[in-house]
Amino acid sequence: MNSIDKLIEIFSHFPGIGPRQARRFVYYLLTRSNGTIDDLIKKITELKEVSVCADCRKFYEKKNGKSHLCDICSSQSRERDTLMIVQRDMDLETIEKNGVFNGIYFCLGGSVPILEKEPEKRIRVSELKSFLEKKFGELKEIILGVNFNPEGENTADYVKKIIEPITAKNKIKISMLGKGLSTGTELEYTDPDTLKNALKNRS
Repeated sequence: MNSIDKLIEIFSHFPGIGPRQARRFVYYLLTRSNGTIDDLIKKITELKEVSVCADCRKFYEKKNGKSHLCDICSSQSRERDTLMIVQRDMDLETIEKNGVFNGIYFCLGGSVPILEKEPEKRIRVSELKSFLEKKFGELKEIILGVNFNPEGENTADYVKKIIEPITAKNKIKISMLGKGLSTGTELEYTDPDTLKNALKNRS
């Protein structure tokens, strides 16, 4: 396999990218100047410096190589009594970008498919439990900010079952995003007004 075919194969493994699109990516790069390829190589190499936040588990770029917390978790201006659990980093970024939430987060790193036999291997269950234990006395509400589709709802049901012993013991409210999000909606593609209404009408 030559370098062109190998790169096409790599791109075709990206989410939502098929062989035809992958091939277009490669030939696009081949028609650019060497500077474009050099920049791409540089940025991909820099991804090695990205870490996972010790609290919320989202990917972040360390500053000065010292802090183990992202900007959100280390900020003193966040409302630390409200936690939103999201499925993916992209969901977290969408909510932050729209500026509709000022609490803290936990990123599950995935979802639990329906009929999954080993759900604990699909999301960060043990990390979530440790995070909640660390936040004893601070949290008053946990919002399950999942996608409004069958897989998202199944993930929410599983997470709720896992955390209920902790939340019941500490009298922490569990709520879901409410009216405003229609069935099948993914948070990543939700507009600011819809997210705002979903948060306002959570239950």
